[in-house]
Amino acid sequence: MPAKPASAHELSASELNVSAGFDSSVVARLACPACHGDLRLDDLHLDDLHLICTACSRKYPIVDGIPALIVERAETAGDANHPA
Repeated sequence: MPAKPASAHELSASELNVSAGFDSSVVARLACPACHGDLRLDDLHLDDLHLICTACSRKYPIVDGIPALIVERAETAGDANHPA
């Protein structure tokens, strides 16, 4: 049986940073470009990281370790088919 991919919750912060190519310590310095709310790292799957706004629920992709904080590229958290 193939091994299940590790979720970010099973890795240490340093392993997450190295594996995903994203320094999660920077999240505290970022804000949602749409509403200026706080962002949190949605790290359920290492191959598909996003930042989610805690105020408006927009979901911003992290591409090659770089957060794409572009309102037009955001999607509503929980619904990948409908942009925010």
